[in-house]
Amino acid sequence: MFLPLHKQFAADGVERAVADRPTAERLLRDCRPDFLELLGERRRIFLSGFAEAEQDLLERTETALMISLARMGMRHGSWGDDFHHYHNENHALEILDGRLGRMMERCGLESLPLFDWLALSLFATCHDLRQREAVDFSHPIGNNEAASICETRRILALSGFDRHRDRRLFTVLDLMIAGSTFDPRPAPPPSEYNTAELAATAGALAPHLPQVLDREVPGWREDADAVHGVALAQLASDLDTANVGEAFFWLAESASRLCQEREMRSGRSLDAAQSAQPCLEFLTHGQEFYFFELHRFCSEPGRTTFAASKAENAERLRQVTRGLRERFREQGPASGQTVVEAFSALSLAH
Repeated sequence: MFLPLHKQFAADGVERAVADRPTAERLLRDCRPDFLELLGERRRIFLSGFAEAEQDLLERTETALMISLARMGMRHGSWGDDFHHYHNENHALEILDGRLGRMMERCGLESLPLFDWLALSLFATCHDLRQREAVDFSHPIGNNEAASICETRRILALSGFDRHRDRRLFTVLDLMIAGSTFDPRPAPPPSEYNTAELAATAGALAPHLPQVLDREVPGWREDADAVHGVALAQLASDLDTANVGEAFFWLAESASRLCQEREMRSGRSLDAAQSAQPCLEFLTHGQEFYFFELHRFCSEPGRTTFAASKAENAERLRQVTRGLRERFREQGPASGQTVVEAFSALSLAH
């Protein structure tokens, strides 16, 4: 494959349980029939908008979308036994349905070729497939993303894509998923790194993929598939982080979900006192740092679709974080749940 990974990740029990399209389709029919309706609607849009659209290509893409979403729902989603509040099938759908659909409407279907729309669709359901890998900041590509790349390659093959004939699709998905690695740590000062050797800075990896590839895959700029993959990684990153440009209620709701997932992954109960300060920090300074410092749109379609809405959300976010600090200034919160509820109430008020 194009992108060298520092480690290979094998199939797990969920991957073995949802091993084909019929199994995935049965799960989706029972648990998310709206997803099957969305696939039908997108097929109609693509067939009417692109004269070159091939039924076989759409069929293979739909198979991969079904398998990946069904696995998300079973592994970390609403019909599994390891529920993650943020990284579940609903996050995949808010990208595939809401954000990608909004981009199609705002920029026009003709703004991208069919291949790109299909690749971005697959990104939506594949980039967060794995969430339980050990955190390791020694590599530019996160372990969750590397594991998701490995599983995505197997899903594509299972869906009828060939790694030689369809090399372009394998390559761009490798790069889009790698680019979704997100480092929440503050960027180091310029004096502490050599930009020629830079692997990543804080925030999304996508804007820094050229530097990473210069080091890891010299000569990648002569590979047309890789160059296209880097460009799509910028666009995919904008879709993944476009909660900043959604209606403020949904921006706040996504922050709340991520906060709850963070506490779960840290082993802290929301009802416990030990979760109070981490939740307060995440929903005040954490949101300000993400919104105003870490987040940047890095594609023209991303800016066209979401930048104006992000600008409208800026003052509302400041008001909510200011209000949350005021709420607990004299007496600290009793638990994380108290903070989450106060944050939600303030968000609704603004």
